Amino acid sequence: MEPIQKSLQKWMRENKLFQERMNRMKEEVFKSKEVINLMNEHPSLTEKELEKQLIKLYEYQTQSKNCEKCPSREECINILPGYVPRLEVENETEVKLAYDKCRRQRKQEHHQHQKSLVRSLHMPREILEASLDRLDLQDPERGQAVEATVNYIENLGDELPSKGLYFHGPFGVGKTYFLGAIANELSSKNIPSMIIYMPELVREIKSSIKDDSMNEKIEAFKEIPVLMLDDIGAESQSAWFRDEILGSILQYRMMERLPVFFTSNYNLDELEKVLMTSNRGDIEQVKAKRITERIKQLSELIQVKGRNRRS
Repeated sequence: MEPIQKSLQKWMRENKLFQERMNRMKEEVFKSKEVINLMNEHPSLTEKELEKQLIKLYEYQTQSKNCEKCPSREECINILPGYVPRLEVENETEVKLAYDKCRRQRKQEHHQHQKSLVRSLHMPREILEASLDRLDLQDPERGQAVEATVNYIENLGDELPSKGLYFHGPFGVGKTYFLGAIANELSSKNIPSMIIYMPELVREIKSSIKDDSMNEKIEAFKEIPVLMLDDIGAESQSAWFRDEILGSILQYRMMERLPVFFTSNYNLDELEKVLMTSNRGDIEQVKAKRITERIKQLSELIQVKGRNRRS
């Protein structure tokens, strides 16, 4: 008999504590402005009806409604992190909880979406995080490049200009950084871009022959709204790559009026001389000229001067 009495006493103590918790919960819920407003808007929601749904209302009450209880998105206290509860009433007396994205969740998703718009092929993180705000405006020798970059972004309308920019100049003067800054500005306007380091592009195309993904990749390079080719002329290329791959991409984009941005250590005359000699030593000036003529149609030439920023 004694064990039964102890069990009964324990149950009574626990039941008393449970009742006390429920009473505190009820008091907190019915004092809340949201529940008071809900009862005013829906007269059929009597206190008795709401008591039946007390747990649901308490769940709503204890959560953050406007990120006010959460230090950050990562430390969200809500049951569904990144979502805020909203009360709905169905059939006059049934309370339901709906969840909407909070402002921090929307901001985070927007930021992730913006980052996804800048696709890169073997580009350093510094370039992918470049911004106009961090451009060196103190170096007068970079004035033309800075002005051209800012003008391009500021003059963007509903349609993309058919021409990009061809940044050329010595090694290390920051030509690639301009591409990164432009790409991130474009992403803030929901315009996708792709940055490609040319020597890696050659290797990527060669390796994609093995897995039959070459055509798919070439189509992506052709159709992306803004294409950026970094360090053109630095790659060791075959006549096949120059004519069938690079030439095909540039021809398509020229016909479709899709802009291309370039960086190079060479101006166009110098680039033509580089392109006319294949890795086998063949000299093909006409075919090289065809590439540089397409580049002229696709971009405006901008010289970048200044100190070597990598030294």
